[in-house]
Amino acid sequence: MAMRALYASSPEWLAAGERLDELLHGPEFRILKKTTRTLAGIAQVNGVEVFVKRVTTGSRVKGSIVRLCGSRARKTVRAAKILRRAAFAHPKLLAAFERRQRGSVIASYVVVEYLRRPKILSRFALADGRDFRWRCWVAERLAQMIRRLHDAGCYTLDLQETNLMVEPQGSGLKIYFTDLEDFRRLPMVPQRLRLHNLVQLDRSIGRFVSRTHRLRFLHNYLGDDASRAKARAVVARLHRLHQRIERRSLRRKRSTAIVTPAADGAQAGEIGPVPSGVAASSHTSLAGRE
Repeated sequence: MAMRALYASSPEWLAAGERLDELLHGPEFRILKKTTRTLAGIAQVNGVEVFVKRVTTGSRVKGSIVRLCGSRARKTVRAAKILRRAAFAHPKLLAAFERRQRGSVIASYVVVEYLRRPKILSRFALADGRDFRWRCWVAERLAQMIRRLHDAGCYTLDLQETNLMVEPQGSGLKIYFTDLEDFRRLPMVPQRLRLHNLVQLDRSIGRFVSRTHRLRFLHNYLGDDASRAKARAVVARLHRLHQRIERRSLRRKRSTAIVTPAADGAQAGEIGPVPSGVAASSHTSLAGRE
Protein backbone atom coordinates (compact mmCIF):
# COMPACT_ATOMS: atom_id res chain seq x y z
CA MET A 1 0.00 0.00 0.00
CA ALA A 2 1.46 3.33 -1.06
CA MET A 3 1.60 6.38 1.19
CA ARG A 4 0.58 9.55 -0.66
CA ALA A 5 1.66 12.91 0.76
CA LEU A 6 -0.98 15.65 0.51
CA TYR A 7 0.90 18.25 2.52
CA ALA A 8 4.16 18.55 4.43
CA SER A 9 5.44 21.72 6.05
CA SER A 10 9.07 20.61 5.59
CA PRO A 11 11.10 17.77 4.03
CA GLU A 12 11.45 16.22 7.51
CA TRP A 13 7.69 15.92 7.89
CA LEU A 14 7.44 14.51 4.38
CA ALA A 15 9.92 11.76 5.30
CA ALA A 16 8.03 11.02 8.53
CA GLY A 17 5.01 9.75 6.62
CA GLU A 18 6.32 6.21 6.18
CA ARG A 19 6.92 5.88 9.94
CA LEU A 20 3.48 6.98 11.15
CA ASP A 21 1.99 3.49 11.59
CA GLU A 22 5.05 2.44 13.53
CA LEU A 23 4.75 5.51 15.77
CA LEU A 24 1.02 4.96 16.35
CA HIS A 25 1.70 1.49 17.72
CA GLY A 26 4.92 2.34 19.54
CA PRO A 27 5.32 2.30 23.33
CA GLU A 28 5.70 6.08 23.58
CA PHE A 29 2.43 6.88 21.78
CA ARG A 30 -0.13 8.38 24.22
CA ILE A 31 -3.58 7.37 23.07
CA LEU A 32 -6.30 10.00 23.46
CA LYS A 33 -8.97 8.35 21.32
CA LYS A 34 -9.36 4.83 20.02
CA THR A 35 -12.36 3.44 18.15
CA THR A 36 -12.89 0.86 15.42
CA ARG A 37 -11.77 3.31 12.74
CA THR A 38 -10.00 6.14 14.58
CA LEU A 39 -6.72 6.24 16.48
CA ALA A 40 -5.48 9.58 17.83
CA GLY A 41 -2.96 10.75 20.38
CA ILE A 42 0.39 12.34 21.12
CA ALA A 43 3.60 11.12 19.50
CA GLN A 44 7.24 12.16 19.34
CA VAL A 45 8.20 12.90 15.74
CA ASN A 46 11.54 14.43 14.83
CA GLY A 47 12.02 15.24 18.52
CA VAL A 48 8.77 17.24 18.67
CA GLU A 49 5.52 16.32 20.44
CA VAL A 50 2.69 16.35 17.92
CA PHE A 51 -0.94 15.29 17.70
CA VAL A 52 -1.45 12.44 15.21
CA LYS A 53 -4.78 11.13 13.96
CA ARG A 54 -5.42 8.14 11.71
CA VAL A 55 -8.86 7.32 10.32
CA THR A 56 -9.44 4.16 8.28
CA THR A 57 -12.21 3.90 5.70
CA GLY A 58 -13.30 0.35 6.53
CA SER A 59 -13.57 -1.16 3.05
CA ARG A 60 -12.26 -0.77 -0.48
CA VAL A 61 -15.68 0.37 -1.72
CA LYS A 62 -15.84 3.12 0.88
CA GLY A 63 -12.23 3.94 0.07
CA SER A 64 -13.16 4.52 -3.58
CA ILE A 65 -15.99 6.85 -2.53
CA VAL A 66 -13.66 8.70 -0.16
CA ARG A 67 -11.12 9.16 -2.97
CA LEU A 68 -13.81 10.89 -5.05
CA CYS A 69 -15.46 12.90 -2.26
CA GLY A 70 -12.30 13.77 -0.34
CA SER A 71 -10.53 11.98 2.49
CA ARG A 72 -10.25 13.28 6.05
CA ALA A 73 -6.66 14.26 5.34
CA ARG A 74 -7.57 16.18 2.18
CA LYS A 75 -10.42 17.99 3.96
CA THR A 76 -8.04 18.93 6.78
CA VAL A 77 -5.56 20.46 4.33
CA ARG A 78 -8.36 22.47 2.73
CA ALA A 79 -9.76 23.60 6.10
CA ALA A 80 -6.35 24.71 7.36
CA LYS A 81 -6.07 27.00 4.32
CA ILE A 82 -9.57 28.37 4.96
CA LEU A 83 -8.86 29.24 8.59
CA ARG A 84 -5.39 30.60 7.86
CA ARG A 85 -6.64 32.93 5.13
CA ALA A 86 -9.48 34.14 7.37
CA ALA A 87 -7.00 34.69 10.25
CA PHE A 88 -8.54 32.25 12.73
CA ALA A 89 -6.28 30.40 15.17
CA HIS A 90 -5.93 26.63 14.80
CA PRO A 91 -3.30 23.96 15.46
CA LYS A 92 -0.61 24.31 12.81
CA LEU A 93 -0.87 21.60 10.17
CA LEU A 94 2.46 19.80 9.84
CA ALA A 95 1.65 16.95 7.47
CA ALA A 96 -1.23 15.06 5.87
CA PHE A 97 -1.11 11.69 4.11
CA GLU A 98 -3.33 9.10 2.47
CA ARG A 99 -2.57 5.40 2.32
CA ARG A 100 -3.96 3.93 -0.90
CA GLN A 101 -4.46 0.48 -2.32
CA ARG A 102 -5.49 -0.01 -5.95
CA GLY A 103 -6.88 3.50 -6.12
CA SER A 104 -8.88 3.30 -2.89
CA VAL A 105 -8.08 5.38 0.17
CA ILE A 106 -7.45 2.92 2.99
CA ALA A 107 -6.53 5.43 5.69
CA SER A 108 -5.99 9.15 6.31
CA TYR A 109 -3.21 10.54 8.51
CA VAL A 110 -3.02 14.05 9.91
CA VAL A 111 -0.18 15.52 11.98
CA VAL A 112 -0.70 18.87 13.72
CA GLU A 113 1.07 20.76 16.47
CA TYR A 114 0.31 19.71 20.02
CA LEU A 115 -1.30 22.59 21.91
CA ARG A 116 0.19 22.48 25.40
CA ARG A 117 -1.14 25.63 27.07
CA PRO A 118 -4.67 25.99 25.66
CA LYS A 119 -7.50 24.14 27.42
CA ILE A 120 -10.83 22.83 26.23
CA LEU A 121 -13.48 25.54 26.56
CA SER A 122 -15.32 24.07 29.56
CA ARG A 123 -12.11 23.45 31.52
CA PHE A 124 -10.84 26.93 30.79
CA ALA A 125 -14.09 28.70 31.71
CA LEU A 126 -14.86 26.72 34.86
CA ALA A 127 -11.38 26.05 36.27
CA ASP A 128 -9.52 27.86 39.05
CA GLY A 129 -12.69 28.91 40.87
CA ARG A 130 -13.48 31.61 38.35
CA ASP A 131 -16.50 33.74 39.23
CA PHE A 132 -19.67 34.77 37.41
CA ARG A 133 -18.12 37.84 35.77
CA TRP A 134 -15.25 35.75 34.41
CA ARG A 135 -17.62 33.28 32.77
CA CYS A 136 -19.69 36.10 31.29
CA TRP A 137 -16.54 37.67 29.84
CA VAL A 138 -15.42 34.37 28.30
CA ALA A 139 -18.90 33.77 26.84
CA GLU A 140 -18.94 37.25 25.32
CA ARG A 141 -15.55 36.78 23.64
CA LEU A 142 -16.54 33.34 22.37
CA ALA A 143 -19.85 34.61 20.94
CA GLN A 144 -18.05 37.42 19.14
CA MET A 145 -15.54 34.93 17.69
CA ILE A 146 -18.27 32.58 16.42
CA ARG A 147 -20.11 35.53 14.88
CA ARG A 148 -16.88 36.66 13.19
CA LEU A 149 -16.32 33.12 11.91
CA HIS A 150 -19.76 33.07 10.29
CA ASP A 151 -19.49 36.61 8.93
CA ALA A 152 -16.21 35.58 7.27
CA GLY A 153 -18.08 32.86 5.35
CA CYS A 154 -16.79 29.97 7.49
CA TYR A 155 -18.69 27.32 9.41
CA THR A 156 -18.10 23.83 10.76
CA LEU A 157 -20.06 20.61 10.71
CA ASP A 158 -19.22 19.94 14.36
CA LEU A 159 -19.08 23.00 16.62
CA GLN A 160 -18.79 21.39 20.05
CA GLU A 161 -17.02 22.80 23.08
CA THR A 162 -14.47 19.98 22.91
CA ASN A 163 -13.42 21.34 19.50
CA LEU A 164 -12.66 24.77 20.95
CA MET A 165 -9.46 25.40 22.92
CA VAL A 166 -8.74 28.62 24.77
CA GLU A 167 -5.77 30.34 26.40
CA PRO A 168 -5.29 33.83 27.84
CA GLN A 169 -3.31 36.24 25.68
CA GLY A 170 -2.49 39.61 27.17
CA SER A 171 -5.76 41.18 28.25
CA GLY A 172 -7.80 38.98 25.93
CA LEU A 173 -8.28 35.39 24.83
CA LYS A 174 -6.95 33.29 22.01
CA ILE A 175 -9.49 30.77 20.75
CA TYR A 176 -8.32 27.82 18.66
CA PHE A 177 -10.61 25.89 16.31
CA THR A 178 -9.70 22.21 16.21
CA ASP A 179 -11.01 19.16 14.33
CA LEU A 180 -10.14 20.97 11.11
CA GLU A 181 -11.63 18.44 8.69
CA ASP A 182 -15.17 19.70 9.39
CA PHE A 183 -14.65 23.33 8.33
CA ARG A 184 -16.18 24.68 5.14
CA ARG A 185 -16.38 28.05 3.40
CA LEU A 186 -19.20 29.75 1.50
CA PRO A 187 -19.59 33.24 0.04
CA MET A 188 -22.13 33.80 2.82
CA VAL A 189 -23.12 31.46 5.65
CA PRO A 190 -26.96 31.21 5.63
CA GLN A 191 -28.95 31.47 8.84
CA ARG A 192 -29.76 27.75 8.72
CA LEU A 193 -26.07 26.80 9.07
CA ARG A 194 -25.45 29.51 11.66
CA LEU A 195 -28.29 28.18 13.81
CA HIS A 196 -27.06 24.62 13.36
CA ASN A 197 -23.66 25.62 14.77
CA LEU A 198 -25.29 27.44 17.68
CA VAL A 199 -27.42 24.41 18.55
CA GLN A 200 -24.39 22.12 18.39
CA LEU A 201 -22.50 24.34 20.81
CA ASP A 202 -25.53 24.72 23.08
CA ARG A 203 -26.05 20.95 23.30
CA SER A 204 -22.41 20.41 24.24
CA ILE A 205 -22.25 23.08 26.96
CA GLY A 206 -25.74 22.58 28.41
CA ARG A 207 -24.50 20.55 31.36
CA PHE A 208 -21.92 23.20 32.32
CA VAL A 209 -23.85 26.48 32.28
CA SER A 210 -27.35 27.72 33.07
CA ARG A 211 -30.05 28.68 30.62
CA THR A 212 -29.48 32.34 31.53
CA HIS A 213 -25.83 32.10 30.52
CA ARG A 214 -26.74 30.48 27.23
CA LEU A 215 -29.31 33.15 26.44
CA ARG A 216 -26.71 35.79 27.22
CA PHE A 217 -24.34 34.03 24.81
CA LEU A 218 -26.99 34.24 22.09
CA HIS A 219 -27.49 37.96 22.80
CA ASN A 220 -23.75 38.54 22.44
CA TYR A 221 -23.75 36.59 19.17
CA LEU A 222 -26.62 38.62 17.71
CA GLY A 223 -25.13 41.93 18.87
CA ASP A 224 -26.62 44.95 20.62
CA ASP A 225 -28.30 46.12 17.42
CA ALA A 226 -30.58 43.08 17.26
CA SER A 227 -34.21 43.95 17.97
CA ARG A 228 -36.26 42.12 20.58
CA ALA A 229 -38.46 40.69 17.82
CA LYS A 230 -35.45 39.35 15.92
CA ALA A 231 -34.03 37.77 19.07
CA ARG A 232 -37.33 36.06 19.82
CA ALA A 233 -37.56 34.76 16.25
CA VAL A 234 -34.03 33.34 16.45
CA VAL A 235 -34.73 31.66 19.79
CA ALA A 236 -37.91 30.12 18.35
CA ARG A 237 -36.02 28.72 15.36
CA LEU A 238 -33.28 27.39 17.61
CA HIS A 239 -35.88 25.66 19.75
CA ARG A 240 -37.52 24.00 16.73
CA LEU A 241 -34.15 22.89 15.38
CA HIS A 242 -33.17 21.50 18.77
CA GLN A 243 -36.44 19.52 18.95
CA ARG A 244 -35.83 18.01 15.50
CA ILE A 245 -32.34 16.92 16.54
CA GLU A 246 -33.67 15.39 19.76
CA ARG A 247 -36.38 13.47 17.87
CA ARG A 248 -33.79 12.21 15.39
CA SER A 249 -31.53 11.11 18.24
CA LEU A 250 -34.45 9.33 19.93
CA ARG A 251 -35.31 7.45 16.72
CA ARG A 252 -31.67 6.42 16.34
CA LYS A 253 -31.65 5.27 19.95
CA ARG A 254 -34.74 3.13 19.45
CA SER A 255 -33.49 1.64 16.18
CA THR A 256 -30.22 0.54 17.78
CA ALA A 257 -31.69 -0.77 21.05
CA ILE A 258 -30.83 -4.37 21.88
CA VAL A 259 -33.42 -6.80 23.24
CA THR A 260 -31.84 -8.62 26.17
CA PRO A 261 -33.07 -11.73 27.98
CA ALA A 262 -34.82 -11.28 31.31
CA ALA A 263 -32.44 -11.11 34.26
CA ASP A 264 -32.40 -9.80 37.82
CA GLY A 265 -36.16 -9.40 37.88
CA ALA A 266 -36.39 -7.62 34.53
CA GLN A 267 -39.42 -8.29 32.40
CA ALA A 268 -38.99 -10.49 29.35
CA GLY A 269 -38.57 -8.41 26.20
CA GLU A 270 -37.22 -5.40 28.13
CA ILE A 271 -35.11 -3.09 26.03
CA GLY A 272 -31.48 -3.45 26.98
CA PRO A 273 -28.69 -0.89 27.10
CA VAL A 274 -27.95 1.22 24.06
CA PRO A 275 -24.43 0.97 22.65
CA SER A 276 -22.21 3.90 23.56
CA GLY A 277 -22.30 6.85 21.20
CA VAL A 278 -25.97 6.57 20.22
CA ALA A 279 -27.74 7.82 23.31
CA ALA A 280 -29.62 11.06 22.83
CA SER A 281 -28.15 14.12 24.51
CA SER A 282 -29.78 15.22 27.72
CA HIS A 283 -28.56 18.79 27.37
CA THR A 284 -31.18 21.48 27.39
CA SER A 285 -31.46 24.07 24.64
CA LEU A 286 -31.01 27.80 24.66
CA ALA A 287 -34.76 28.12 24.43
CA GLY A 288 -35.53 25.16 26.68
CA ARG A 289 -36.98 25.21 30.12
CA GLU A 290 -34.87 25.38 33.24
